[in-house]
Amino acid sequence: MFGRQRPRIILKSEKDIQGMRIAGKKAAECLTWLVSQVTPGMSTQDIDDLQRQFAEREGVKLAQLGYNGFPKSVCTSINEVICHGIPSSNAILKEGDVIGIDVTLIVDGYYGDTCSTTGVGKIDEDSMRLLVVTAECTRKGIEAAKPGNHLGDIGHAIQSIAEPRGFSVVRDFVGHGIGRRFHEEPQVLHYGQPGRGTRLRSGMTFTVEPMINQGTWRSKVLEDGWTAVTQDGLRSAQFEHTIALTDNGVEILTVQNDQGLWEVPGHPNLDMQLL
Repeated sequence: MFGRQRPRIILKSEKDIQGMRIAGKKAAECLTWLVSQVTPGMSTQDIDDLQRQFAEREGVKLAQLGYNGFPKSVCTSINEVICHGIPSSNAILKEGDVIGIDVTLIVDGYYGDTCSTTGVGKIDEDSMRLLVVTAECTRKGIEAAKPGNHLGDIGHAIQSIAEPRGFSVVRDFVGHGIGRRFHEEPQVLHYGQPGRGTRLRSGMTFTVEPMINQGTWRSKVLEDGWTAVTQDGLRSAQFEHTIALTDNGVEILTVQNDQGLWEVPGHPNLDMQLL
């Protein structure tokens, strides 16, 4: 009679979504600025310092700092690091590296969460292709996030781009609901079957953030308890947007334009011909 209840998905009002637009736009502004500062020879601690400068200048809060004990204000994930890389003065960026930068800001109680992977200086074609495919996975996943569709449609759309091109989709880390809390329901898997999973409804807000690997999808977490890396040591990339489902379809909240239109975070000129 008193069976296990499903976790509740919080549907957002237009007022909530407007608050999330403001937070998302600020997070997008911060991420774009951080990506533009990436250069060989800088440390990932330098990126964390820049993130803190931005928050102080703009009067916003850093969601990641201290969250469940995370020690820094931004995640910086180099090469084989899938996610949750901890900034360090000892982690020096080299020409040819790729680095994922994951920004989450709080503005007036609302969260904006976004991520981009960028090359450090000139990168090889295989790494550039990884970035392009990951960006396209993110775009296709967002396109599938329509009211009336299912969560499985999002994951299926992502797999349909990545796997035929020889890449794998990370299973161990997923997207998530977001709003006045950093992590809410639903969990958004980046793999799945069409027509399966929770039906999508207007008012839902969540992230789409596929992590795509050059080799195996399998990961392991290092002794620091945070840093997740590919098991085979090959490279990984990630792009992320926070989105809202509305009666008019899907709106991307972590963009700097005012129309909620698709943007590649921090990458206005990715060459999609490499698909």
